[in-house]
Amino acid sequence: MNNLGVKCCFVVIVKRIKLLFVMYLTSEKKAELFAQYGNDAKNTGSAESQIALFTYRINHLTEHLKANRKDFGTERALTALVGKRRRMLDYLKAKDIERYRAIIKQLGIRK
Repeated sequence: MNNLGVKCCFVVIVKRIKLLFVMYLTSEKKAELFAQYGNDAKNTGSAESQIALFTYRINHLTEHLKANRKDFGTERALTALVGKRRRMLDYLKAKDIERYRAIIKQLGIRK
């Protein structure tokens, strides 16, 4: 087998692996989250919709890490995502405490 065959085979395997990681969050699922928490499917910038999206991704990565506890890249990404969500929650708490309490209750986030 020549080097070209090995490279092509490797590219196909990498593409399949990437598809497995990307498929958990489809554009339909995002639209559903935005519609549920942002009051409209096109309201992607509201703090509630962003927090809901972060929470969905955090839950997915947490489940992944339960099965793959030595995946340190994912662990680092999860830590960064939790920090982003925390900053967004702090912003919402300072801006409007009632919206903060509502989103905490809806998502079941501890605080």
